[in-house]
Amino acid sequence: MEREDLPNLRALGFEDDELKTLELWDVVTGDPADLAEMYVRRSKKKDTLSALREHVRRMCAHAAHEGKRIRHVWFEQKSASKAYIRREEFEKATAAITGAGLSKTLYVLKTSRLSRRGMGQVGLLLDKLEECQARIFVVAENLDSRKSRMVLAILSEQAREQAADISEFVKMSIDGNKSDGRWTGGVTPFGLYSPKGSGKLKHHPTEYPIARRIAEYLLTRKTPGWIANKLNSEKILTRHGKKWTGPGIVALAHSVAWAGLVVIREKMLDKNGRDVGKYHRGGTPLLDKNGHPVSCGEGVITFAEHVKIKAILAERAQPGTSIGDRTRGKREIVSLLSTTLRCGLCNGPMGNGGINYRCYARQVEGPTSCKGVSTDRKRADAAVTTMWLNHILTLSPNSPTILVIAKDWLAYNDPDKEARKAHVSAALESAVGREMKLEKEFFVLGRMNEEKYDRLREQVAAQIAELKAELAELSQEADLTPLMDPLSLAELWEDAGIGGQRALLKAALKGITLAPAKYRGDRTPIMERLEPHWKDESGNPAEDAAWDRWGKQHAQAAV
Repeated sequence: MEREDLPNLRALGFEDDELKTLELWDVVTGDPADLAEMYVRRSKKKDTLSALREHVRRMCAHAAHEGKRIRHVWFEQKSASKAYIRREEFEKATAAITGAGLSKTLYVLKTSRLSRRGMGQVGLLLDKLEECQARIFVVAENLDSRKSRMVLAILSEQAREQAADISEFVKMSIDGNKSDGRWTGGVTPFGLYSPKGSGKLKHHPTEYPIARRIAEYLLTRKTPGWIANKLNSEKILTRHGKKWTGPGIVALAHSVAWAGLVVIREKMLDKNGRDVGKYHRGGTPLLDKNGHPVSCGEGVITFAEHVKIKAILAERAQPGTSIGDRTRGKREIVSLLSTTLRCGLCNGPMGNGGINYRCYARQVEGPTSCKGVSTDRKRADAAVTTMWLNHILTLSPNSPTILVIAKDWLAYNDPDKEARKAHVSAALESAVGREMKLEKEFFVLGRMNEEKYDRLREQVAAQIAELKAELAELSQEADLTPLMDPLSLAELWEDAGIGGQRALLKAALKGITLAPAKYRGDRTPIMERLEPHWKDESGNPAEDAAWDRWGKQHAQAAV
């Protein structure tokens, strides 16, 4: 049996012999107090693998000095400063200590490798580790969280300030490059590329002729769907080797960079005004002091052609529909099966076509991709409703499917709970950060008298206690007993509405395949053309026995 992290270690460039020397070859088990987790992170690919291997060697050497054995090496490439980025491997590393109790130590090379989000995040993590008598050890700075909590908190805040400075300098550099008419990086539009170090867009030798054809089709009022089908019929693929789609053509047409111009795009912000790491679509050209668009090299189309193409697409917009109307807001759910039904020819998803369900590949890629399957929407919805109810009523109350459906229903019925939980977690992180800043001002810098410190410390401590209590309450699972009955779920279906029915359906089904009609006007009953793929296993003896027990109990109660 080999270690779970062995593929990652080999990907870092370690040879088997060196892994044996570092004691990272064999599966490690034993007393959690003698075991440790190792977390290795790089922010960008420019950090070389040789540097990462040296990080691992140094932490292994320190672990050997302390008599610890590395149970698992967790590696990921993620930023530590952006709150919207979830670090899955870091969460797994801490969960192995605080949740599973597999080890008692987490090794990181430097405080900045641990987090750049400041005292709040690090302080909460230290609280969790303290509860289970575990620790973090920062090798480069020789910090043990059990003995140097204050120093570790201050260094984490310093790492946060460095991240803010780096972000500001990067933004200034990008803004300066844009003003100078330079391509600032990222994915170039189809038909263009940026030679390394040039900072300018150039015509791509092989893509440009195809891209120009697309532009000419758009200028002659060909629809994006027609263009996609035309290219697919000629076996012309996208840059990534995939088939063309109508939405892909539309996105290309709206790209300002496709005209060789510097683009300004607005960042998406959450309700608190924080960056969520995404940009709004489209964008506008950057204008110079004379009001002219700033060029960053060659384009597939001119600025005048860009304006004309956008006007042509805007003429086709139909308010209140999905066709070119970007002002309609969030549309109400009207179709039950648009995320569940699969095409029987290509096994791809089927979408809502108004009065029917249609193969999505046929819609956006044309008939060259799939001949397509379609059916009347109301007929399919009615058939699946009957199918779902019949299946649910044959399950026992102890069925795993019933449990999943009950949990999913509660989550759907109370969507604000998770949002509130995230908000409380962020507020708690902020409050812990303020608490540690107070301690720094009083104990380290000496810029606060004891009376003021005690008063502010008491207020922050009350806030933290209140937020922790609310977070604990939000983390508790609701009572599922009222829903652990097939008959109760069947009654729920009738009053759930389309959105609720879709949530109930997805909890029980992997998908439904719609077989194609045998011929035009085929009158085969729709139930015979639908093939459901249920998540639970039919004929499970344990479920059958549980159902029998449930039936006897209800029969006795009825008597």
